Amino acid sequence: MKNDTERTTGGKADTGRRNFLKLPLAAGALGGLAGLAYLSRAEPDKQQPAAPPRKPVLDEYDDKNIKLAHRVTPGISDDELLFLKQIGLRWARVEFQPDEATLDNMARVQRRFAAQDIKIFSAVNYVHRSPKIQLGQKGRDADIEQYQAFLRDLGKLGIPVADYDFHPANTYTTATVERRGYRAREFNLDDFRKRVETRRFEREYTADEIWDAYTYFVKAVLPAAEKADVKLALHPDDPPVAKMNGVAKIFVHHDGYKKAEEVAGTSKHWGLTFCVGTWAEGGDRMGKDVFEMIRDFGRRGKIFDVHFRNVSGPLPHFVETFPDDGYLDTYRVMKALREVGFRGAMEPDHVPQLAGDKGIRPAGTAYCIASMRGLLRRANEEVG
Repeated sequence: MKNDTERTTGGKADTGRRNFLKLPLAAGALGGLAGLAYLSRAEPDKQQPAAPPRKPVLDEYDDKNIKLAHRVTPGISDDELLFLKQIGLRWARVEFQPDEATLDNMARVQRRFAAQDIKIFSAVNYVHRSPKIQLGQKGRDADIEQYQAFLRDLGKLGIPVADYDFHPANTYTTATVERRGYRAREFNLDDFRKRVETRRFEREYTADEIWDAYTYFVKAVLPAAEKADVKLALHPDDPPVAKMNGVAKIFVHHDGYKKAEEVAGTSKHWGLTFCVGTWAEGGDRMGKDVFEMIRDFGRRGKIFDVHFRNVSGPLPHFVETFPDDGYLDTYRVMKALREVGFRGAMEPDHVPQLAGDKGIRPAGTAYCIASMRGLLRRANEEVG
């Protein structure tokens, strides 16, 4: 057993040893500081090379830039509009039901949005989905006249784009599922065929019949769009399946868009709502991939609007995802759009649902817009 002297001496020895081990570290640190001080005195005029200046980037709100926007209804609340302003949005696509799409009502909606510094870039009047129009049925002229009036009113209000689609009897989704904890739409082709699909109308409709109906519609409304200086932006069939619920679908491939362009002739007022997610759903069966479509139609100024989302993979099964959570490289998409000079609106599409999300799904919307803004900033740094 150690006596008090041994215990005391041992304690001093241990302390001394620990202090001794610290000396080289302290000396090294002091020596480094002294060396820096010496260098500073010895070369007072020598400075570290300055970082290269950051490349000037196109301002987000410059008219030549892509216009980040959101899809909303005219009944969006004041708080929701304020929220969109707070996350930096200055543009919107407004989707009207037929009875809402009057000149007076659209003007009221436009003023309401303007109070939050938000402009309406594009609008939808769902009268275009009338089965009479899309199936070529008797009585379609009255619905077409309503759409022509809508185009004239957009021209009066200075709203430059009218979005539309042409897929009667469509089924967008077969289930809502969880992915990474958020809720999103799923489409499973096998499940659709076995469990969901049913003949929607009194008989089946062929591709030729749908082409006839589409051609009739476009020939009727395109002159009104041209006179009003409003661009017609055609959305592809989502999902790109050739036939659903007994009706053929004609915008499921690059060839469909090329034929539709031929129907429109040389008009500068016909083009695309290019849905990135829809095209990614088709994978290698679309004739041209997302990037080839951007180079083809984008370089010719035929992309008017973009729906920006990702998917888990191509058909026969996919889940709609946030921009950073799918198989498509969305930065390459953004960069490709800037490379062809796209300057229209871009909206997040079918925003997945995060915890607490209701209404316009503010959490999911903010997530999408933040992702898109970051991608756009980076693309502008590289492309200019």
